[in-house]
Amino acid sequence: MKILLIGKTGQLGGDILMNGAKHEIYAPGRDVLDLASNDGMEKVIKDFKPSVVINTAAFHNVPLCEDEWNKAFQINCVAVGNLAIACRQSDALFVTFSSDYVFGGEKRTPYLEDEKPAPLQMYGITRVAGEFAAMSSAPANSIVIRTCGLYGLSGAASKGGNFVDKRVHDAKSSSKVEMGCDQIVAPTSSGDLSKAVLQLIEHPRLKVGIYHLVNDGECSWYEFTKAIYETMKYNVEVVPVDRGGMSGDMRRPRYSVLANTKAREMGITLPGWRDALERYLQFKYLT
Repeated sequence: MKILLIGKTGQLGGDILMNGAKHEIYAPGRDVLDLASNDGMEKVIKDFKPSVVINTAAFHNVPLCEDEWNKAFQINCVAVGNLAIACRQSDALFVTFSSDYVFGGEKRTPYLEDEKPAPLQMYGITRVAGEFAAMSSAPANSIVIRTCGLYGLSGAASKGGNFVDKRVHDAKSSSKVEMGCDQIVAPTSSGDLSKAVLQLIEHPRLKVGIYHLVNDGECSWYEFTKAIYETMKYNVEVVPVDRGGMSGDMRRPRYSVLANTKAREMGITLPGWRDALERYLQFKYLT
């Protein structure tokens, strides 16, 4: 399978590149494929002739989206729509990603793929807009994968590192950490997600549309942090803090766990979040 991968330097893109060795993957840098240049996108797709285009690039610094909303819309929506059109014109499958933040968090059971989005902040709004851009521009070619709380070996440069690595760093300078207990999520390893994405696009019964892919189970960021320190055997006190779903003046969904229903019906599942976390810490820090 010929795959054009966009976003190779990110956590997910890096893991897709690593785990997709059996495919012919072309992963150009920003100097070759700039999401701000529609002509550049079309040229790369026309020259490489991929059967699948996987877009992992995004503006996912949630607080910064509030101030730089125009840039967030350009990357998370306009560029996604342009890629979808280019894939429709070249008859390539288009795979792009979205977020649990498209939901408002009013539920207390995992969100299904067909539930109505209700984003609370600019980041979620741009992600919903990107979903509509893909599905309206190329409904017969597009797959949108929603996920949650990604962490991976490549870190998260735009956020100054991923959540897990930040908590490990915190433990080296403090014996006490405050962590929110008001958000319930499904933290997801980009290593596990990348394998599930590759399984999905290889599946003989694949249909276009929206999928949820997250590590199984749910926890608060407080519980997740405690699990990090327990695995690392750090003597750090984690203090639960209820911020009421707020981050400064910005709202976050208090519950945004995603139900992996459509992919599960195809036999595609991800391991539990605790198992994924322990494997990540073991590989990166304990070996």
